[in-house]
Amino acid sequence: MAALVVAACGGPDSEELAYEERPVNELYNEAIDELEGGNYRAAAPLFDEVERQHPYSIWARRAILMAAFCHYQVNDYDSAVIAAQRFIALHPGNPNVGYAYYIVALSFYEQITDVARDQRVTERALRGLEEVVRRFPDSEYARDSRLKVDLTYDHLAGKEMHIGRWYLQRDQYVAAINRFRTVVTRYQTTTHTAEALHRLSEAYMALGVAHEAQTAAAVLGYNYPGSEWYEYSYALLANDGLQPLEDRASWISRAWNSVF
Repeated sequence: MAALVVAACGGPDSEELAYEERPVNELYNEAIDELEGGNYRAAAPLFDEVERQHPYSIWARRAILMAAFCHYQVNDYDSAVIAAQRFIALHPGNPNVGYAYYIVALSFYEQITDVARDQRVTERALRGLEEVVRRFPDSEYARDSRLKVDLTYDHLAGKEMHIGRWYLQRDQYVAAINRFRTVVTRYQTTTHTAEALHRLSEAYMALGVAHEAQTAAAVLGYNYPGSEWYEYSYALLANDGLQPLEDRASWISRAWNSVF
């Protein structure tokens, strides 16, 4: 079983070690020497070997987490996640388990791609970061995770905006509205909200739903009065002789009031 675990943890950047039974302290100390020398690629399989050969020792518990760290350092994120999750499963009450959760979250976070591509890994990064914050709110890992949560939300909002603009350019207004609505309701604190409100004004005007366009513009003007997006929305409405005017029954107004 232990041999299978080591094989599973080996990614494209891992080095396979021929099995040679050695004392646990010798293996562990060699791994530490490689780690302290910055040779993470060499250290990772040595830490893996500690657990493979001595799975019930206290050294094995430490080695799993150290292996996760080394795999992360060489961008072998799949192996880092597997090792960290193994530590969590085997030692959920360990004082260092917070770091294991953090390694999982960081491993997904480092794989976030540009907004034009699939964002499933971004969702996994967000779940991992929020888990760190929820479970270890006073830790140093939580402080960094909170910052990364904000950046991750901004990235996910950017993806919705990217798709929404694509629909808008093709006159698929309902589909575009659904994307901008997601930004306004789920990612309201991101840098994309002002543009999302303006795009809602555009889409609703194109559909002839003036009161929703006016509401989006009114909410935009109240919360981002000096933004270029409000100027665009104001000019858009003025072309039809309209002004920003909030309809309290609108989903836009309700969504905004539910947060602020």
